[in-house]
Amino acid sequence: MTFRMQYPLPAAALAVSLFAAIPAQAHVTLETRTATLGAPYKAVFKVGHGCNGSPTTKLRIRLPDGVIAAKPMPKPGWQIEIESGPYDKAYSFFHGATLKEGVKTITWTGKLDDKFYDEFVVSVFIADSLKAGDTIYFPVVQECETGVHRWIEIPKAGGSSHDLKEPAPGILLQPKT
Repeated sequence: MTFRMQYPLPAAALAVSLFAAIPAQAHVTLETRTATLGAPYKAVFKVGHGCNGSPTTKLRIRLPDGVIAAKPMPKPGWQIEIESGPYDKAYSFFHGATLKEGVKTITWTGKLDDKFYDEFVVSVFIADSLKAGDTIYFPVVQECETGVHRWIEIPKAGGSSHDLKEPAPGILLQPKT
């Protein structure tokens, strides 16, 4: 005996219209929203739109304290500018090395038309001196030919990023395994 599910046309039309009504990604987000303390992390920043139809021309990411040894991935057609400086404190790194300074801000400059989606990648290390269970945030400024989005808002204790107009992307820190 074969069973076949049939959906009435109005229900199917409703489902299609609901999915069509979902807006494009409304924020700059991180693909993986958890990271392990004392381990490498591949930060993939997803950009789903420009500024009210205007192409994105610059993406600037500030690395939070405890995110060290950053190396951005080059993108064809985009220039990368790295701003380095002293860390808030010295961090232990692989093989007993101590890092006292490094990349603080990464800026990509190029052009991403509003009708396209893209990703910007940075390889980093999450210091084991941070606290498991905390969320750390990466403030991002997205500049466009016309307009700007400042994805820099961080929720207050007990709050949610969903309550903010332009939330900074964040990751939840997991304990070492």
